[in-house]
Amino acid sequence: MNSIHRKRGRVLGVYELIAIAVGGMVGGGIFTVLGISVSLVGAYTPIAIAIGGVIAMLAAYNYVKLGVYFKDEGATYSFYKKTFPNTPFAASLIGWWVIFGYISTLALYAYTFSSYSISSFSFAHNELLRKAIAGFIIAVFAFINIWSVKGMGKVEDLMVYTKMVILAIISITLIFHSDTTLPVLFKSNHDTTLFSILIVSSLTFVAYEGFQLVINAVNEMKNPDVNIPRAIYGAIMLVILIYVIISLGAVLSIPFKEIIDNKEYALAAGAKDIMGNLGANLVIAGALLATSSAISGTLFGSSRQVSVIAQDGYFPAFLAIRKNSIPVYAIIAMSLLAFGLIAIGNLEVILEFGSITFIFVSWLMALANLKIRDKTNSSLTIIIVSLVGLFIGASLIGYYEFNSDILQIYSTCIIYIVLTIGAWLYSKFEKKGKKNGYSK
Repeated sequence: MNSIHRKRGRVLGVYELIAIAVGGMVGGGIFTVLGISVSLVGAYTPIAIAIGGVIAMLAAYNYVKLGVYFKDEGATYSFYKKTFPNTPFAASLIGWWVIFGYISTLALYAYTFSSYSISSFSFAHNELLRKAIAGFIIAVFAFINIWSVKGMGKVEDLMVYTKMVILAIISITLIFHSDTTLPVLFKSNHDTTLFSILIVSSLTFVAYEGFQLVINAVNEMKNPDVNIPRAIYGAIMLVILIYVIISLGAVLSIPFKEIIDNKEYALAAGAKDIMGNLGANLVIAGALLATSSAISGTLFGSSRQVSVIAQDGYFPAFLAIRKNSIPVYAIIAMSLLAFGLIAIGNLEVILEFGSITFIFVSWLMALANLKIRDKTNSSLTIIIVSLVGLFIGASLIGYYEFNSDILQIYSTCIIYIVLTIGAWLYSKFEKKGKKNGYSK
């Protein structure tokens, strides 16, 4: 009965899957990364961002191979659990870390949406209103995800492909209205080092977080063997293209100081200078679509992973309950927790946790793929390159954070400790659920 239900539920095609992945990646983070990138490497930002995309592609290789082999919507958690069956607590811990990372990104996307939505009004800095709007937009997409998988896919299609067009139009307009060229800018940045470019590439890598959400939809997608690689690789290539075009438009047309100081709104200011209020409004519309699609895609994929972890006994059992194959309670719980984080505040520290977790678990997925590479039919060379590349990337991020904001590292470590203790206590008092989860 369950297999028949799942077969009938396969309503997501490759375009919907690409939309989910792109939606998860392009959520407004690129604008923040843009400011950091320009401050460190100036005109070399597009190159650094492209290298970050290559690192993301290497990480994606392992997710694709494991996703096609296991076909498990538990994704990161399930891949580790099945590859290293004798380390159940480690798998549980990864599940707690990853899900909290997703909840933190949901909170950030919603808060960014609310900030942009009222940015043109006199009450733009009303913090209470920002948090209320953030809660409202999370509720809207929670309803859409609970309402229908197919409906969610179509809404995601519309938002993602529209925002891609808007951002491309704005960026290309900025490029063609530039009064300088990259070679000229390169000469003014002659002191930029390869080390700095690699640091920016590593930091940019986190802006590609979200492609793995495709795997969470394995039970709702058509032809997983073909569509998992098509969707993930296709989405990353699209995102690399749009990120490079955005960064080109920014560095060619907007003063570096303005990009560094204004971060998210720098692109809107640049567009306004060239296209007037229409340009600024287009950037705002693109940002609203970007954050909306990111909320929807992240909520869709991560809720499936929550359901799988709950089924294994490492989250409350009610989170595993589904209605028409949709993990309704997982969606509601994640939405409430995301709003709780917004109400508490200090999202930058929480986002830092999510970024570090993403690169760490990507390295673990490469390690898992290495262990069963014969079963996944994977290239040893590519796996080794991805392991080394991700390790170097993580080290460079650590170096940057240590030198720029040591207190944020301490705060991130505290979150890891709290979640680890929470996972340990929960697993200790849920022995029956734990046993059932590993007797399959």
